[in-house]
Amino acid sequence: MARHGAKRPSKTDVAAKRPKKMDLEVYNAEVRRLQADLVSFQEWVRATGQRVVVVFEGRDAAGKGSAIKRITEYLSPRVARIAALPAPTDREKTEWYFQRYIAHLPAAGEMVLFDRSWYNRAGVERVMGFCTDEQYSLFLEQAPVFERMLVDDGIILRKYWFSVSDVEQERRFRSRAKDPMRQWKLSPMDLESITRWEDYSEAKDIMMDATSTEWAPWHVVESEDKRRSRVNVMNHLLTSIPHEPMEAQVPPIPERPAPRGYERPPQDDQNYVHDHAADVMRLAKGDPS
Repeated sequence: MARHGAKRPSKTDVAAKRPKKMDLEVYNAEVRRLQADLVSFQEWVRATGQRVVVVFEGRDAAGKGSAIKRITEYLSPRVARIAALPAPTDREKTEWYFQRYIAHLPAAGEMVLFDRSWYNRAGVERVMGFCTDEQYSLFLEQAPVFERMLVDDGIILRKYWFSVSDVEQERRFRSRAKDPMRQWKLSPMDLESITRWEDYSEAKDIMMDATSTEWAPWHVVESEDKRRSRVNVMNHLLTSIPHEPMEAQVPPIPERPAPRGYERPPQDDQNYVHDHAADVMRLAKGDPS
């Protein structure tokens, strides 16, 4: 499947083209500002009954998950939902391919972020041989039609592809392998993306050519620097969807009424969680007792 003859850039070439890492203080300030704008955007979605779908695709370790985390960090899970579907069941494999994704589409006043989406068929399923040539070809024909139906029905659709170099991807994989808190993110399927880099490149190029349409274009997010990619995708999402800034309707907090004489049962009658925090604080001060 892979194309041959093209010279792969060296690690030195990739390093020379890598953008300067965004200053942490500047990054934190801008993320905070954008998150505040996203809260306002959420209120607009809820108040106007909009339906928003955001698709996040890209190579493994390209930064999709961390971008989604920053976007949704301060949003209501009742308004902004994340759809990260597992492998299809035996029953789902017999359904129309798009069927299980339709079940996760938003109702009025909701926003759904797909951490990988129906484009699994054009990527991992194609490269790893999990679908037939006929299923793959049919997907490339149906995906633009399916997305046209969504848009024609009033759904706001954004599609983002997170782009990362092979050098940076491998660096992130090795970093995860050494970090006990992130080792769960590595799977044999993820690591296949190293040995099948060119196959994934070709699959991505064919997918883009077939499914980037006037009504649902792909937007590429450069992700060599995760800080830049998060800021860039958050800003694009906010600026590409015309909306009116709105503030949450905060209900007035009432005054607490005077006590009416109710006596609560003794605290000793209840099972309290052990104060582990106090133990940690004592140990931090050098008190082992």
